[in-house]
Amino acid sequence: MVDRDRMPEHVAIIMDGNGRWAKKKGLPRLAGHNAGMKAMKKIVDHSDKLGIKYLTVYAFSTENWKRSIAEVTGIFKLLVTYVDSDLRELKENNVRVKVLGNYESLPSDAVKSLEKTLRETENNTGLQFNIALNYGGRDEIMKAVRAIGKKLEAGEISADDISEEMISEELFTGKLHADVPDPELIIRTSGELRLSNFLLWQGAYSELVFSDVLWPDFTPEEYEKAIAEYQSRERRFGGR
Repeated sequence: MVDRDRMPEHVAIIMDGNGRWAKKKGLPRLAGHNAGMKAMKKIVDHSDKLGIKYLTVYAFSTENWKRSIAEVTGIFKLLVTYVDSDLRELKENNVRVKVLGNYESLPSDAVKSLEKTLRETENNTGLQFNIALNYGGRDEIMKAVRAIGKKLEAGEISADDISEEMISEELFTGKLHADVPDPELIIRTSGELRLSNFLLWQGAYSELVFSDVLWPDFTPEEYEKAIAEYQSRERRFGGR
């Protein structure tokens, strides 16, 4: 059982295992992504019920472009379907949607649906649902360094002015979504034990929980198990 009085403020999830789930069932990979979208919806809903303030999911990485054209196209079509069909529910539940990553380079129909959702949920004050799309942690840090470099070239700052806070402000979680705290908990499904270029800066002191469950089978009950594991740990932040 989770302790509702000690919930993490920000949970991030690497939603892994859609393809393997489909393969195990003899289905096309896109069927796995479809099932994964349904699982994501349940976790968004449950995060809201648990009182979590920020949920960030890794939906499409900068490396995912290496997949087949058919799979990539299918993923974006599913994303459009999810966003369009659930917009009313997101608004009714006071969920605010934000995007981490360079989503502007996605297919035009996906960009259009996302921007409509961003616009129509921007004043909501409940759960903030961050979708990492065309996102990579190293790319994010590189862009932050470039932005700071331009300030140096312009003489707006000196090298001694550069701080952790300044770098954080130039990241997607800082520059685009002010006051988003670093995730206390990062969950990865499917049994893989790595971050895969996800929130590399922000996750410096996150607690990591790895689940063997493939993402489409990751239920609210499995989610609570991961949170309970987080709550069982003593966070030291390198102090002792």
